[in-house]
Amino acid sequence: MSDNLVIIGGGASAVHAAQTALERGRTVTLIDIGVTGPDPALPGASLNGLKTELEDPVAYFLGEDYSSLILPSNGSEYYGFPPSKEYVLRDVIGAEQKVAGIAPLSSYAGGGLAQAWTAGSYPFTDAELEAFPIGWSDMEPAYSEVARRIGVSGVTDDDLSVFMPTHDALQTPIPMDEHSQHLLATYSAKRAKLTAKHNMYLGRARIASLSQDHGGRPACSQCGRCLWGCPTQSIYTPSVTLEHLRRQPGFSYLPGVRVDRFEFDDGGRVTQIVAHRLEDGEALTLPVETLVLAAGTIGSARILLQSLHQTGQDVSLSGLMDNRQVLMPFINLARVGSPFDDNSYQYNQLAIGAPMDHPHDYVHGLMTTLTTALIHPVAQSLPVGMRTATGIFRNIHGALGLVNINFADTRRADNTVSLEPGKDGKHRLVITYTPSADEADRIKRVVPKFRNFLMDMGCFAPPPMTRLRPMGASVHYAGVMPMLSDGDDFTTDRAGRLRPFENLIVADGSTFTSLPAKNLTFTLMANATRIMHEALA
Repeated sequence: MSDNLVIIGGGASAVHAAQTALERGRTVTLIDIGVTGPDPALPGASLNGLKTELEDPVAYFLGEDYSSLILPSNGSEYYGFPPSKEYVLRDVIGAEQKVAGIAPLSSYAGGGLAQAWTAGSYPFTDAELEAFPIGWSDMEPAYSEVARRIGVSGVTDDDLSVFMPTHDALQTPIPMDEHSQHLLATYSAKRAKLTAKHNMYLGRARIASLSQDHGGRPACSQCGRCLWGCPTQSIYTPSVTLEHLRRQPGFSYLPGVRVDRFEFDDGGRVTQIVAHRLEDGEALTLPVETLVLAAGTIGSARILLQSLHQTGQDVSLSGLMDNRQVLMPFINLARVGSPFDDNSYQYNQLAIGAPMDHPHDYVHGLMTTLTTALIHPVAQSLPVGMRTATGIFRNIHGALGLVNINFADTRRADNTVSLEPGKDGKHRLVITYTPSADEADRIKRVVPKFRNFLMDMGCFAPPPMTRLRPMGASVHYAGVMPMLSDGDDFTTDRAGRLRPFENLIVADGSTFTSLPAKNLTFTLMANATRIMHEALA
């Protein structure tokens, strides 16, 4: 394997693949579109401080054109996308796509989609890796290595520990807000009855957010600004690693470049990439000794398909996966009238584990108390006028929460990514997704299970407010170049080497052979790290 690597992508997988390669003595060129966001506004201010200290707080919270205002709708989200993170989903490409059954999101940001993640860091168990040619013993060193790099806080001795294997380098948890404390205390007091009746378990979340200073980044100040972008980098995002890489010898960064395809010889050896600069359209070619695709599942699929098309091969990549999610708002009746914590960590600090008949079908719930999120998406959902809803909301704000219920997915042949002719002689990406035949039944069984669990904890989850998120909303895309011990062309081995190519490694979610219900970003980083160790050994 060559000492020189070209890595395409700038997200979670790409930056950790690059760091691992550098630490193994390789030189790395990272090619990325690399859209950047604004500097944090008033980094020392709390969320409520921004409301009084900013010159135009309305524009900061709702956008110059009110783009973050969520209008009333039975299908609307409960979280608006904040203007300060608009750059994460900004379309600087205008690439044409044809989609069916899924609405995938793409990011061209330096750091990728995980610039807007909620930091949940949940390792996959041996059972959840059953379809992979690797197991926990292969992944544990990489999980530990990534945790040492980024900082992960949590516990290893509560009721969720059986669903979250222990790796090294865990910091102590970030202090909980009062509502989360109340929920955990209620569960602890009723634990025996709750677990016996529902076979569900509640415990502390594991999050890539600092409870202690780490690597030049300060511990969480509990300023309440998580959703709008942590102003101190206490919450890890891949741009933190990208900044670190750009200071290292042996690393070159080429932002503002879109890779169109790679070229390869008759022996299956990649020889160069063909790209262009976005600023002026200038064509670029770059010779390649070893190529690493880490542009995310959709991005890497596009590059592979366009590369094959140039040689007359039009194929369809199958097995696209994503996690279906259900949002379940609730009110903790014992806390009606209680104040909410405006100075607190905003993302989920509790999680719910719901084992099913097969370990892979485990259902993962993220339990978030609504502390400093914008109130209008919830208030306007109440079955009263807005004036009355606002008055009610003031009284119940400190009692509100939301559970994001995540379902596992598996590879299926009818979920595909392919190319077809588009406008102006160009090809467009065709993305097709059909849910599993048993999805409706699984949701029908699991959603009431969560609602009843909450009810026995003293929380009411109004059924009309529970919403099924559209497929694609979780942005947990995976599976089109699966990792198999013995596979056909366009599958990978356990070290990410893409068959039938000689010098092409895939290091992103494309390689996942199944998709557990948990947030996948931590595993993306760990798997990219493991792949590079094995491929470069």
